[in-house]
Amino acid sequence: MHVTLYQPEIAGNVGAVMRSCACFGAGLTLIEPCGFPLGDKRMRRAAMDYAVPGGLQTALDWKTYQAHVPGRHVLLTTKGATPLSDFAFAPDDSLIFGAEGSGVPDFIHESVDARVVIPMVAGARSLNLSNSVAVTLFEAMRQTNGLP
Repeated sequence: MHVTLYQPEIAGNVGAVMRSCACFGAGLTLIEPCGFPLGDKRMRRAAMDYAVPGGLQTALDWKTYQAHVPGRHVLLTTKGATPLSDFAFAPDDSLIFGAEGSGVPDFIHESVDARVVIPMVAGARSLNLSNSVAVTLFEAMRQTNGLP
């Protein structure tokens, strides 16, 4: 299982995602540019001493990412078509999450293999990025018998 963050804006969120990926044994890629310098102290503080399996990967842009990351590209989005609990994950899926303030552009929506939404109560706009990753990663790994 692999997590991908598209142009993340908040260093602390990335650090928290790094920690979740380390705890679940999932890889992590950041698609640049990021809204902060890599290695930002807020990112390191949130990640604590947890290391992402295989190291933190980066991609210069979406096209570069697509060419180098195998498996299905599954976008988590508030504009998702399939509820999280109804989607059948595969062990080699790449779970893609958009920027905190703007999500992902339309061309990414159009180029992924699936769009999934985390169900929430009426009126709620979205979960925090790191919470969305943790909820989705747990469900994906549970379904694929990949939990540690």
